[in-house]
Amino acid sequence: MIIGGGISGLSLAINLANMVPEEDILLITKEKLSECNTFYAQGGIACVRDKNDSFEKHIQDTLIAGDGLCDEEVVRLIVSKAPERIDQLIEMGVEFSRNNEGEYDLGKEGGHSERRILHVNDLTGQNIELKLIEKVKKIPNLQIKENWCAINLFCNNFRCDGAYVLDQESEEIYNISAKSTILATGGAGKIYLYTTNPDVASGDGIAMAYRAGAIITNMEFYQFHPTCLYHPFAKSFLITEAMRGEGAVLKDIKGNEFMEKYHPLKELAPRDIVSRAIDRELKRTGDDHVVLDFASYRSPDFIKSHFPGIYEQCKLFNIDITKEPIPVVPAAHYSCGGVLVKVNGSTKVKNLYTIGESSCTGLHGANRLASNSLLEGLVCAYECAKTLAKKTKDLKTNEFKEWEPGHAVPSTEAVIITQNWDEIRRFMWNYVGIVRTDKRLQRAKKRINMLLDEINQYYWDFKIEKNLVELRNLATVAKIIIVSAISRKESRGIHYNLDHPNKSEMSRKTTIRRPW
Repeated sequence: MIIGGGISGLSLAINLANMVPEEDILLITKEKLSECNTFYAQGGIACVRDKNDSFEKHIQDTLIAGDGLCDEEVVRLIVSKAPERIDQLIEMGVEFSRNNEGEYDLGKEGGHSERRILHVNDLTGQNIELKLIEKVKKIPNLQIKENWCAINLFCNNFRCDGAYVLDQESEEIYNISAKSTILATGGAGKIYLYTTNPDVASGDGIAMAYRAGAIITNMEFYQFHPTCLYHPFAKSFLITEAMRGEGAVLKDIKGNEFMEKYHPLKELAPRDIVSRAIDRELKRTGDDHVVLDFASYRSPDFIKSHFPGIYEQCKLFNIDITKEPIPVVPAAHYSCGGVLVKVNGSTKVKNLYTIGESSCTGLHGANRLASNSLLEGLVCAYECAKTLAKKTKDLKTNEFKEWEPGHAVPSTEAVIITQNWDEIRRFMWNYVGIVRTDKRLQRAKKRINMLLDEINQYYWDFKIEKNLVELRNLATVAKIIIVSAISRKESRGIHYNLDHPNKSEMSRKTTIRRPW
């Protein structure tokens, strides 16, 4: 059983179906298949393709961005496997953008020393996701269930036998037993007030794995993308880093450039540095946003041809990016931590695997290098499929008890869910955001403890619904992030604490096990 329908989940399903066509595979998604972080990914996939580039350069760029916490063995494996997995996508019909000479139009993003970003204009994730969906719908031994929400895993003595799943249309809860259960549920950006993630990104996989007894690691490293469209009616719209790779410049609202004060690479510095620079400028000036100026540096034809998605989306908000700068703010973007796994997705819980953003392989360390996330999803999905194919004949399904509904009383207090959700997102943004302090983190911990008590009481008193499941998961992951951030008494990578501005000589992974 695969839970999640982004690049990791769909790639796993395709590879697994090819390797063990005799096995039945179930793939469930909380909403429609395309509603996932992958679909909204703009920049592309990092892969060595140019003659001036090399695996070693890509590896070193990744290690530098990870700020001392990457697993070098994992980095080397994933980077070296990239061309094979990219070729597989191309065989499926993904048409990466090419230049006038017919060669791949490789982009350059923050932290990369060479051009190595394969992209489909600025709609890379959407194109990949749609091709993968087209492919999985043709697999005969794969059953797809959309609008099925995983409530919880069933685990006993650190062995996972399946999951309880809510069919949102019939409102029935099924106990689904599986030889192996794979979490590919994506990130948790909805924990924060401002995020580039869609609404489904509520940390479900991480929360379920935590309750099952898996080890969660490095959750203090939540990456903030420097440029999210700032507009009262725009929701979670990312302005890709590739724009800065093609010459776009950050300025304050008076038109003054500022990145040269913070890093020699200016706009192409790693994301944590750019995000903190913008945050500092906003605090200094009191402004609500900065701007990204592309119109002054590139022709209208170039902008429209290379970034058609952003051009059209901004037009909906009466912003013509060929003539005026784009208002932007940083926003929560990617979880570099997650369930502690090997490259094949295996966890400390038997028969439970986690791949993609829900996992922590060691590739990203303290800060993810741009466009390494889709790459990790592809490679780890393939490695997971190989492992499952070898083990599947030796495994069996184990039945487990049906879901106990409790009171199962329909809630008439939906306002409580809305209030708790809003409160968590606001204090996470203010207290556990781009810049942190010990006092802010302790205040956040007190508030999340109080809210978790409320949510747990509410959870068992009323009928199980998707919003309630998401709220419980969101609160659980919020606490994990807070506890992890408190534990790290240094500033490293994405985690920046004003009370501990320097790096520690003995840095380590932070691991969280239950109970607290």
